[in-house]
Amino acid sequence: MVYEMPETVRVMQQHRSIRSFTDQPVADETFQEIIRAAQRAPSSHHVQAYSIVRVIDPEKRATLARIAGGQQYVSEAPIFLVFVADFWKHEHICIEEDSDFQIDETENVLVGTVDAALAAQNALTAAESFGLGGVMIGGIRNHPHDVRDCLNLPRYTFPVMGLCLGYAAEVPEQKPRLPLETILHTDTYCEKPFIESRKAYDEEMTHYYKTRSANQKELSWSQQMSDYFAKVRRPAVTAFLAEQGFALK
Repeated sequence: MVYEMPETVRVMQQHRSIRSFTDQPVADETFQEIIRAAQRAPSSHHVQAYSIVRVIDPEKRATLARIAGGQQYVSEAPIFLVFVADFWKHEHICIEEDSDFQIDETENVLVGTVDAALAAQNALTAAESFGLGGVMIGGIRNHPHDVRDCLNLPRYTFPVMGLCLGYAAEVPEQKPRLPLETILHTDTYCEKPFIESRKAYDEEMTHYYKTRSANQKELSWSQQMSDYFAKVRRPAVTAFLAEQGFALK
């Protein structure tokens, strides 16, 4: 019996971030199907604690591109979406139903973040199955107050990530992932596979960065990670969450 890779799995395993897009528009029917697929992502307790903001206005796009660290493709992609963790709807329900609204627990922030992230991943996978490409934009959290003001986000919401979508103008090399044995554990967490394979993975990543077709650099994965975690990341997020109504108890 010949094993055939399911098409969905093939699409997922071929993923790479696309940051350069053609001018070809995305049909509205295709866009609607992508959003329907996003809605079918799993949701904890069926809370559906997210909303998706499609940003079309050029000025808002330019503002969000600047907020995200000058990522020009935020302005240029045919479609740009912001995935928002959203409990405003649930507060509204509790008011209407004369019920307590217990939102202060950190668990709720996790639920909203996971719900939004799963919907975003579903959207990206659906888009790729239609032949589009895309890239997630974590920089949308660089200045959450500015994103809130730009998109008029209400209380009990916070931006989780952006997503650029469109037809790829160029397809970059696929970035190597950690060896499977370093992320797949059986029954108990095992540190040994990562310790033993880190050097080889660093060499693989160094070769990738040195030889890829664009933005070449001399950098191993360990160097990249040590640089990343040596810096404070987005310190305004905690205060912003508190302002939006999440006490993180």
